[in-house]
Amino acid sequence: MSRRRWIADEVSKTHAALIGQHAEHLVRVLRARVGEEFEIVADGRVRTGRIIRVSSDRVEFELGDELSSSATLSITVVLSIFKFDRMEWAIEKCVELGVASIIPAITQRTEPHLAAAASKRVERWRRIARQASEQSRRTSVPEISLPMKLKEALALHTGRRIVLAESEKEQVLKEALQRQGGDEVTLAFGPEGGWTSAELEMFRQEGWTAASLGNTILRAETAAIAAVAIVLAKVG
Repeated sequence: MSRRRWIADEVSKTHAALIGQHAEHLVRVLRARVGEEFEIVADGRVRTGRIIRVSSDRVEFELGDELSSSATLSITVVLSIFKFDRMEWAIEKCVELGVASIIPAITQRTEPHLAAAASKRVERWRRIARQASEQSRRTSVPEISLPMKLKEALALHTGRRIVLAESEKEQVLKEALQRQGGDEVTLAFGPEGGWTSAELEMFRQEGWTAASLGNTILRAETAAIAAVAIVLAKVG
């Protein structure tokens, strides 16, 4: 059975620590004890870590050997803001699949009350991302950016840039991936109701490629998870 993996809050040469709620979970739920060993992600590297000190809100480790880790494809998800419970599920699953970053985007069809409240949800989204990263044994926590308007998000990325659109009839995602190269992929997903024609034109002008996931109409969270899985299967 493999060791549980944790992403350190503090790192100092041969030592690392979990603090606050992060440590509390290890102490209260998993009943960690001095001498136990775990895998610790410290500054992006995975190392063995032996517990040397435990308190209610702090667990300290002595770091040991570095463990091998494989490089992965870099996937960025531009996720139009939609109902928060479903958006949180999408974030969790995309992180488990290995995305490098998630950009919450405010689009023309984003509900105004969700757009107004989104900035207050970012810390919760980041906690979800951290927990999902540890559960799936990642070596880093993906970045969850502050919400931004779609126009700002479109100007941030290079590499393969693909907007998923129900209206696209000529090309599905796997075909778009075959026609482009590079080890960075950015995927954009619209809100409930889809992209407006003006937004799709903006994508086109910025050099994005349009693709669909086929004839089935998927919910936003399902589309994001399905598309990331397709990218990993075809490219990663």
